[in-house]
Amino acid sequence: MKPRILVVDDEESIREFLEIMLKKEGYEVTTAVDGAEGKEFIQKKTFDLVISDLQMPRLNGLELLKYSKENYPDLTFMMITAFGTTESAVEAMKLGAYDYITKPFKIDEVRLNISNALRTQNLEVENRVLRKELKATYSFQSIVGNSESMHKIFDLIKRVSQAPSNVLITGESGTGKEVVAKAIHFNGPLKDKPFVTINCGAIPEALMESEMFGHKKGSFTSAIADKAGLFETANGGTLFLDEVGELPLTIQVKLLRAIQERVIRRVGANDDIKIDVRIIAATNRNLEKMVDDGSFRQDLYYRLNVIQIQLPSLRQRKDDIPLLINHFIKKFNERMARSIQGVSQEALELLMKYDFPGNIRELENLVERTMALESGSIILPESLPPIVSTPRGPKVASSHEIIVTPEGLDIDKVLGQIEKELLVKAIHVAGGTKKRAARILKISSRSMRYRCEKYNLGSMEDEGDDD
Repeated sequence: MKPRILVVDDEESIREFLEIMLKKEGYEVTTAVDGAEGKEFIQKKTFDLVISDLQMPRLNGLELLKYSKENYPDLTFMMITAFGTTESAVEAMKLGAYDYITKPFKIDEVRLNISNALRTQNLEVENRVLRKELKATYSFQSIVGNSESMHKIFDLIKRVSQAPSNVLITGESGTGKEVVAKAIHFNGPLKDKPFVTINCGAIPEALMESEMFGHKKGSFTSAIADKAGLFETANGGTLFLDEVGELPLTIQVKLLRAIQERVIRRVGANDDIKIDVRIIAATNRNLEKMVDDGSFRQDLYYRLNVIQIQLPSLRQRKDDIPLLINHFIKKFNERMARSIQGVSQEALELLMKYDFPGNIRELENLVERTMALESGSIILPESLPPIVSTPRGPKVASSHEIIVTPEGLDIDKVLGQIEKELLVKAIHVAGGTKKRAARILKISSRSMRYRCEKYNLGSMEDEGDDD
């Protein structure tokens, strides 16, 4: 559907100019001769954007804006003002107008402003829909578990969600740290405010400061325009720092200042911006040990770790495995249009014996894979992957399996074969995500990248990651 724009101006030449230009751009355009007629159109039709002059007979632009914001708060406004008389336009923006354009018009500037206004309007609509979905998705009921350890987690989430304190969520990869963070946000007083996520391990150090705090135009080569950082985007709501243990020390200093002083400064700027953001951080690393070895600031650790939620691994809550399996079967039945009824007793016993080093994420991936391959209505043992159906611990070649003869052996070749086998198994456990596999093997992403290239196991570039 074409975006619908209402142009309100008492000057016929302005109306005609904008109508012709906007129709050429592919918009559906309606014109009104003054604010009173514009008000009538707004009452009768739905518009995506109103472009209104400020000075008009019968009903001026400010009065039309006030009426619209009171009765149609989602309607986006852009004001027209004469060059050198922008005071009223600034007043209009205080009342809720998105932006203003100045006569005489610069066509490229008008096109860009309208495009940005419509994009912003679309994002606001999408965000409202998303918030409604998230409230349902991240209710307490969506966190599946009936074990004693999970009941304690539920109770802690309920209490924490009502407090403004910063929270540190710890636990192995795949235990559901982001789900818990969203449950805290969407069940508390900030539920209608932004929830913004930043994966601290996925952004290069050179870009991290700009992503977090924003930048001014011209502050570096590719800074072609001012950009708000994620702190500004999350202002009034929650900023979720996933994998916070991956933050370089240089960024830790700036993050500490933002938390302590509640101000940030864009890269290349001279002035501070006040922010009011709740921080929820998550990590699968031992931050206390990192503090001891100097790779994580102690003062930042204390600022983040006001309240700590330690999530249990799946092997510590095995009683929840049947519940989780049924939850994922229901989820993928809807997604795949399947009618899998459950899991056989034999298959369930195998799943209960397996340790799930990738935790809930690994179980979810396993159920999805199994359902995609299962032809019947019940998940059977033969549908399970070999790592589960023939359970064994990580296989490392022993002296009984490697025979040393007088002729000798190539130790580098043998160790390389063992290393490659461990990499392949870890990648499988991690559901194909090499960054998660690196954490399972206790090696850095850089080391994982080198090894994957060495054994032709594919690239790590552009891999997403979540907990």
